[in-house]
Amino acid sequence: MAKVPAGRLPLDGNAVRTQRTRERILAVSLALFNDRGESHVTTGMIADELAISPGNLYYHFRNKDQIVERLFDRFEERIAIAPPQTSGAAAIEDLWLYLHLMFEAIWDYRFLYRNLDDIVGRNRRLREHFRRIVSAKLGAVEALCGGLAEQGLLSARPAEVRALALNVLVVSTYWLNFRAVAGGAGDARDADAGTGAHQVLALVAPYLTGEAREHVERLGREYLP
Repeated sequence: MAKVPAGRLPLDGNAVRTQRTRERILAVSLALFNDRGESHVTTGMIADELAISPGNLYYHFRNKDQIVERLFDRFEERIAIAPPQTSGAAAIEDLWLYLHLMFEAIWDYRFLYRNLDDIVGRNRRLREHFRRIVSAKLGAVEALCGGLAEQGLLSARPAEVRALALNVLVVSTYWLNFRAVAGGAGDARDADAGTGAHQVLALVAPYLTGEAREHVERLGREYLP
């Protein structure tokens, strides 16, 4: 029998298997929620997709809401992206990347946004967490725009910066819903992330001046399909 290295606890086989099963449940649930919509997926469907019994599923998660909460926690961790701190034209490039990463995270957990009102409406904890996300992102976007204004790259009064930041949040939050209603390619992840980021920058562009505005226009030509 192999010896366990000094200072290291032996692996618990049951704990490892339990964790693997939980990860499989979360991965399959996320795929089903994204594909069919969370409201149309039952725990029975998740169990069938995994080829396990409903009892086995309930051993790991008591109900579907627990699965949704755990996926939301992962989304919250994923979207906690620090805003860029650079200056000059490089700030526009970093802002583009920041927005692109945000839209990629939203795409990967798109079921949350496509059924947002229902999900946060029935779960107080998720409602409060989503409010915190919105508040943090509003502050981040307002700080970014304010920083550009201080550098002379964006011409807007404080009230306009606040309104601009709010509009950015509105577009970001409901972009996927708009794309779905308008008949956008629902499976084009890169296109949705890129066009979403560009649409947000299009809100900012009219306020930009000089090289900053030229840089936004160049980014659109280079990255949009």
